[in-house]
Amino acid sequence: MDYIIYFIITIGILVFIHEFGHFAAAKLSKMRVDIFAIGFGKRLFGWNRLNGFTFGDLPKDWDSQGNTDYRICLFPLGGYVKIAGMVDESLDTKFVESEPQPYEFRSKSTLQKLFVIGAGVLMNLLLTLAIFWSINFFIGKQVFKSTTISKIEKGSIAEKLGFQSYDKILKINDKPVKNWDEVLENLFVHNKGNIVVNVLRGNDTISISFQKSDITENSEKGIFIFPYPTKPYIQDVLKNSPAEEAGIRPGDIFISIGGIQVYDREQVVEIISSNKEKDLEIVFLRKKDTLKTVVNPGIEGKIGIAVTDAYTGEFEYKTYSAFEALTHSVANIGNYTILTLGMLKSVITGKIPFNQAFGGPVKIAQYAAKSADSGLISFLYFLAMLSLSLAIINILPFPALDGGHFIIILLEGIFRRELPLKVKIAIQNAGFIILLLLMAFIIYSDIISL
Repeated sequence: MDYIIYFIITIGILVFIHEFGHFAAAKLSKMRVDIFAIGFGKRLFGWNRLNGFTFGDLPKDWDSQGNTDYRICLFPLGGYVKIAGMVDESLDTKFVESEPQPYEFRSKSTLQKLFVIGAGVLMNLLLTLAIFWSINFFIGKQVFKSTTISKIEKGSIAEKLGFQSYDKILKINDKPVKNWDEVLENLFVHNKGNIVVNVLRGNDTISISFQKSDITENSEKGIFIFPYPTKPYIQDVLKNSPAEEAGIRPGDIFISIGGIQVYDREQVVEIISSNKEKDLEIVFLRKKDTLKTVVNPGIEGKIGIAVTDAYTGEFEYKTYSAFEALTHSVANIGNYTILTLGMLKSVITGKIPFNQAFGGPVKIAQYAAKSADSGLISFLYFLAMLSLSLAIINILPFPALDGGHFIIILLEGIFRRELPLKVKIAIQNAGFIILLLLMAFIIYSDIISL
């Protein structure tokens, strides 16, 4: 139920913001908006000035007469705004049988049409900017005061590139780094092509050279690097598992297992798997409280947890003025956009599997619930990243997406003639079918990965 509730909250916010952009832009452009829908398919309930609040479908001969029907529909995987005189998700083409009206989409200028189509993406970007700005201004940015690498797992990308546990990173492409933020920015954002990392290993300075693609296109093959020091952090607990029965929850941090101090996930897995059917005392940290419990891994040597490494060293909050928070937030959006476009390029070229780059409703629900469990700031950050991803994907020049509509309108404006209606419908149908197939594949991948 947590997953369902947080999924509805997350998708509801994102879809409302996106569709409100189209709605507001259409109203500002003096266009008639017949429907504002959250979800697709059958109308469950809604409200308009003519009929008030009603359940189910409206009469087939219903005419909005300029009064928008605000509705909730059956499938909560998106939404749409039906603008008079426009070929959209509803595929309603009755308007072509009459002369263009001043309030219709087709009667407006190219700039007005582009404004309406682009407004959804603009609103998603503004939501992302507003969340980033609020976090940067009111809370500040948490900066890990470490450039030392934590324990590296065997077979990981980091090990293959030549890194060793507890290497201290000094420079990246001759630029000194003072904290973990600077490490990540120089590895993933500021540098391209060949990257040279100077590390302190014992008393020796070692140079490690590799291509940026080695760390961006092979992330599915293993963990890269984490800052030192770390503790095992519980990401998830399976239902009806030994861990759940012992009272362990997501967000807990393990301190010791069976009297042995633990510092990373690999150590946790090793201790638990080697103590089958034995009672193990676990000491863990929950927020500020140190707690104890006993758990038995059973014959399988598992207790039903998803565990990762969490940084537990010194950190500081970097604060910003209102203007600094704004410029920093814009830079955040720019950096994340570059990373997202790089990932899309890797998917298109086949370097990253499609199902590992994209997540559907199941993954969104999982991450929304987990981020909410970690606190309001974590959830807001997740919401901002998802809103940015939605904006980037929607602006792609693909049929049925805003970017596809944008290109068609732009071409019609350049050549000063509309595409034939049959062509528009064919493009819309083809794009919609492809999107449905992609969504089905993503949902299938989500389910089998559970």
